[in-house]
Amino acid sequence: MKFMFHMDMYHNPISALGRYSLYPIFKLGRMALFLAEAFWHIFTPPFQWRKILEQLHFIGSKSMLIILLTGMFTGMVLGLQGYVSLARVGSEGALGMAVGLSLLREMGPVLTAFMIIARGGSAMSAEIAVMRISEQIDALITMNINPVRYLVSPRMAAAFICFPLLTAIFDVVGILGGLIAGSVILELESGVYFASVKSGVTMSDVTGGFIKSWVFGVLVIWVCCFQGYYAHKLPTGYGSKAVAHASTSSVVLSCVGILGVDYILTSFLL
Repeated sequence: MKFMFHMDMYHNPISALGRYSLYPIFKLGRMALFLAEAFWHIFTPPFQWRKILEQLHFIGSKSMLIILLTGMFTGMVLGLQGYVSLARVGSEGALGMAVGLSLLREMGPVLTAFMIIARGGSAMSAEIAVMRISEQIDALITMNINPVRYLVSPRMAAAFICFPLLTAIFDVVGILGGLIAGSVILELESGVYFASVKSGVTMSDVTGGFIKSWVFGVLVIWVCCFQGYYAHKLPTGYGSKAVAHASTSSVVLSCVGILGVDYILTSFLL
């Protein structure tokens, strides 16, 4: 009788609606505690300098090439499109300001974060998900090693360092790409281009881009590591399916989250 009552409750549409309504709140609470624990272990000894250096190499050094290529072509496209648009109103001399502001305020932080997600975020989520599915994380707990401290905190600390530096590289290379498009291809004077950059870009624009890059770095590591860490609780199954779903969902959620957070930060930083 008790079992039949339980089955009736399970098939009750009202109780099902309650479960589906509470699940997002439960997951957001779990994510908040996960982020708080990861941050706490960054600033509490023993500090994991070796692990942080490894993640600096993985997130930062190995992303340099794709950042350089993406920044160069993005700047060149902005230079071409900006020149054509400004030429319609006779303001070709403002090309440097247009390219610089576009890169520093928006495209630099956002595209840098997207490239790191594509190169490192999915791999990070898949690695942690495989460790979860193969019970390596359970082995860490058995050996009295905190898995969040060991796996997540070094990545968070490394991202806090890497994201602003990579964003700065992206911005500089993008501005040079705009110079190539404006001066070499469209024959705009390079002195006019750099004078426009100098007069139009302020320190607040640079600071705003760095603030965004720091927030994006935390968001990317948070989402990607969380999806991998709790891959065994995903509703899509266990084993390879869970790893694939964790990797895919981490990329999608990170990209959507970056665009949403970018809008919120832009509304405050303008």
